[in-house]
Amino acid sequence: MRRRPATGRPPKLDDAQVERVRTALEQGARAHGFEAGLWTLERVGQIVTRVTGVALSKASVWRLLTGRLVWSLQRPEQRAVGRDESEIARWIVHEWPRIKRGR
Repeated sequence: MRRRPATGRPPKLDDAQVERVRTALEQGARAHGFEAGLWTLERVGQIVTRVTGVALSKASVWRLLTGRLVWSLQRPEQRAVGRDESEIARWIVHEWPRIKRGR
């Protein structure tokens, strides 16, 4: 089967640069001096520029992450600071059946 010739603009990063970015991202955000250990598009863009010298827009960073790096959007689970697991368990056992039963 013959491959069709590539059309459109060539990618700004070659395969070796993408692998350097992947290696840097796998080290984690804290390893690169960020206070929180989460990656944002802005932070990934800074790392891409730092590692390759190529500045990408947020849209291009997103395409890099979801396309060539095959990463997906992950959101941290949000829980209340004052969450009391034992109180929740007690409520499920004692209060929920009473509420579910109705009058």
